[in-house]
Amino acid sequence: MKRRGRLAGAVLAILVAVTTPAAPAFAVPYEQVEGTGSTWSANALQQWVTGVQTTGNRVVYTANGSSAGRRDFSNFQSDFGVSEIPYQTRPDPVTGVVEEARREFAYMPIVAGGTSFMYHIEVGGRLYRDLRLSGETIVGIFTNRITKWNDPAITRDNNGRALPAIDIVPVVRSDGSGTTAQFSLWMDKQHQRQWRDYCGCQGLTSYYPRKGRQVAQSGSDNVANYVAAGSGNGTIGYVEFSYARNKNYPVAKMLNRAGYYVAPTDHNVAVALQEARINTDRSNPREYLTQVLDGVYASSDRRAYPLSSYSYMILPVDVNDRRMTPGRARALADYAYYSICEGQRNAGQLGYSPLPRNLVQAGFDQIGRIAKLSAEDRTDKDFANCPNPTFDPRNPGVNKLAREAPNPPECDRQGQGPCGAAGGGPRPTGTATPPPGGGTPSGGVPSAGTSPSAGAPPVDLDGDGIADVDPETGQPILAGGSETDLVGSATEVAAFRQDGTSRWLPVLAAGLVLLVVLLPALVTRSLARRPEPRR
Repeated sequence: MKRRGRLAGAVLAILVAVTTPAAPAFAVPYEQVEGTGSTWSANALQQWVTGVQTTGNRVVYTANGSSAGRRDFSNFQSDFGVSEIPYQTRPDPVTGVVEEARREFAYMPIVAGGTSFMYHIEVGGRLYRDLRLSGETIVGIFTNRITKWNDPAITRDNNGRALPAIDIVPVVRSDGSGTTAQFSLWMDKQHQRQWRDYCGCQGLTSYYPRKGRQVAQSGSDNVANYVAAGSGNGTIGYVEFSYARNKNYPVAKMLNRAGYYVAPTDHNVAVALQEARINTDRSNPREYLTQVLDGVYASSDRRAYPLSSYSYMILPVDVNDRRMTPGRARALADYAYYSICEGQRNAGQLGYSPLPRNLVQAGFDQIGRIAKLSAEDRTDKDFANCPNPTFDPRNPGVNKLAREAPNPPECDRQGQGPCGAAGGGPRPTGTATPPPGGGTPSGGVPSAGTSPSAGAPPVDLDGDGIADVDPETGQPILAGGSETDLVGSATEVAAFRQDGTSRWLPVLAAGLVLLVVLLPALVTRSLARRPEPRR
């Protein structure tokens, strides 16, 4: 019987060893990491800071402008930076500043979105929400050639509907800004003569050359606050769409190359960024993954929003980087990984657009290069389960969000509309009237729950705050109707972050309990049935 007991114990020990999953190899505890930079991207970055807190990761992000973010990183004052543009090795045409990165780095695309034109125009004491502007008109406004809201160029964009004869007050950035850089680059590429005559310079600048009645504010949040203030009637500023959306303030629909006025929704940005040219030369780390947006500006797709772009996280990659420790490396990698995967699920709801598959895949490679990141602490190994709304497992080469983007309604075609109530009349603050025939609300902030008809309300399966559309018809999906296979609501970060082995821990634990309870009895019973050997 002793021999039987020893045998049962040995079998049990082997089974326990085989079925017990190995403990995670994270020997390095998190250390707090600090980043600075872009205000254009800040609403998404701060949301993701909150998202990783559930795992004990501590990230501090200070939105002080892209220029400051690049400078802080270069001077070893931060662990990472965020910027809409790369380091500028040529003198800024306004300040003459030349940037030098005194630290080895890698760019990682992190946030995509649309630079929008948030405005405040009151008609009869109510906020007007149906403004449409061509590129030429926008440049005219921000170079002081168009100074009244009833200017013929604005009236023409709005198909003959004249706005009040009040002064236009452009609100620009006072700090070094990636938003300014993207806006000025677009003006220099698409409306070169007007921009260069005004600026007296060539190319992009991070520092807007303020003149006339323009008002300058530091940071996207202060630009948005100034426009939305009670005294802001007549103002217009340039900010990432997220800021207008957070305040439920309208943005101008922008005329694209196809002749349609479109809003900077996540769908329209995704469509436009399909035309971005990405630098894929790995031998030049100073330019790898940077963007060339000429094709975006000139996209002939009727859905494309012309001022679409993405920003970069600047990561430390030098093995001798003096700010990096293994604990900071693990924390930064975990935050970056969450940002380009789980965090992208709520990008649309925040007023941004999820990164496409090719940029996420490249981001995985960049995360693996973070200084002092050991092999066992790498967190960039689960691309197959990265829950990004642009991914289509059945067709990896297609951007799912762009494929499902609805066409704009005909009332947003040049010479038609506008699409607002009664042909574009003013609507009260906080409302969003759908255009005829369905679609998202005109000019303002698209909102879930706005019915395109008197029937059933539309559904919002992916939780991005925008009514989902049928990919075949481009019309909203109504409650009680058919549903698409859009990604559902976000999962908890802890569940997503665990690797494949860890996900099975509850099942394995239950199986182990059963083995511990039942195995000795089963083995003893089996041995008891065997005949005793003859002596």
